[in-house]
Amino acid sequence: MSSRKLNKVKLTKRVVESALPHPGLRVVLWDTEVTGFCVRVYPTGKKTYFLQYRNKNKETHKVKIGVHGSITTELARQKAIELSLNIGAGEDPSIKIKAVPANTGQSMQELADKYFSLHAQPKKAPQSYKEDIGKMNAVLKRYGHLRVDAITTLDLQKLHSDLHKTPVHANRIMALLSKMFNLAIQWGWRPDNPVKGVTKYKEQKRHRWLDDEESQRLFSTLDAYHNQSVANAIRLLILTGARKNELLSATWDQFDLEKGVWTKKAHLTKQRKMEHVPVSSVALEILKKMKERTDSSFLFPGKAPGKYLKDPKKAWHTIRKKADIPDVHIHDLRHTYASHLVSSGLSLSIVGKLLGHTQASTTQRYAHLADAPLREATELLGNKMKTLSNTAK
Repeated sequence: MSSRKLNKVKLTKRVVESALPHPGLRVVLWDTEVTGFCVRVYPTGKKTYFLQYRNKNKETHKVKIGVHGSITTELARQKAIELSLNIGAGEDPSIKIKAVPANTGQSMQELADKYFSLHAQPKKAPQSYKEDIGKMNAVLKRYGHLRVDAITTLDLQKLHSDLHKTPVHANRIMALLSKMFNLAIQWGWRPDNPVKGVTKYKEQKRHRWLDDEESQRLFSTLDAYHNQSVANAIRLLILTGARKNELLSATWDQFDLEKGVWTKKAHLTKQRKMEHVPVSSVALEILKKMKERTDSSFLFPGKAPGKYLKDPKKAWHTIRKKADIPDVHIHDLRHTYASHLVSSGLSLSIVGKLLGHTQASTTQRYAHLADAPLREATELLGNKMKTLSNTAK
C-alpha cells in the first residue's frame, strides 16, 4: 500500500482525530517539533504513531509507538522524545523491540500506555496526569523493554535506592508503580504486586506558614510589586487557600461574584469532585476589580491567546526575597490559610471542607494549632475549681 505524505503539522489530539482516511492510501502526518515523529492514517481509519530514524549504520528504520486510542498523542510524543534520546546515545530501538517477542507477555511500556489511556487521562486531574508522565519516564528508561511479569521486588528496591537523594520523589514513583501493578493484576498480566516488598523512605511533612508579621511584610511587598496580576494571584492564594493550578487555570464562569461562590469543576480538582467554595468579601473585592479590567475568560490570562498564566516561579522568587521570607514556597500559602483558620478556633471539619479535603486525616496535620480554644477550655475549668476550692476554706 502506498503512502501520501502531507505537509508537516504539530501533532495534537485535535489534529490527529480530525485527520480523515484516504481510500487506498496511507496518509502520513509528520510532526513539526519532534524529528521523525509521525502518525499513519490507514484507509480503515486506524491511526498509528511511529518514529522514523537513522541508526549508527545510517540505516533508516521506523519503530511503532502505539495506536491512537490506546495511547494519547501527548504520551506518544513523550515516547518519541525518549526514543530519540536513546538513538542519539547509540541505541537501536528496533533491535530492542525484537528482543521482546509479543508472545512472551506484555512489556512495561505497554503497561504504561494502558495506565495512561485507561486510568490516568480519564480519571486524574490534568496536573496529576502530567506529573505521572514525568515519574514514569524514569521507570521506562530502565525497565520499559522488560515484561511486566519479569519485574521483581529487587528491581524496584534498586530503583528506589538509586533515588535516595530525592526520597519523596522515590516514594511517589513507587506509589505510581503500585497502582499500575494492581491494574496489571486485574488484567491478568501478573499475579502479584512487587512494590509491596519495598520499604518507603520516611517523610517529614512540610508545615511552613506565615505568621502575622510575615503576612504583613508579604502584603506590603505585593502592594509595591510592578505586576499586579501576579500580585493578585498571590493575594488570592492566601485568601482562598486554593491550590496553585486551580486558581491560575480558573475561568470567570466558575465564579458567582454576587453570591460570593467559587464552583470548581470536578475535572479540574485534585479530588475529581465538584466543589462549591464560599469566597470572602475581601477576596471578592479583588476579583471584582480584576473583572473590570479584563475581557479574557481566564482570571489570569497568559501571554499567548487562549492560555492562562503558568507557574510564576521567577516572580515568586523576587517577591519572597523582598518580603524576607526566602524559605516560603507557594504551596505554603495554602498552609497559611488553613493554619490561621484553625488557630482562630475553627473546627478541623470546617477547614477541611474549605480546603476540599475528602478525608479528615488530611486536615489532621493542623490539629496542633487548635491549642488556643483547648487552652481556654481547660483554663475555664481550672479557674472554676480554684473558686470552689477557695470557697471551701
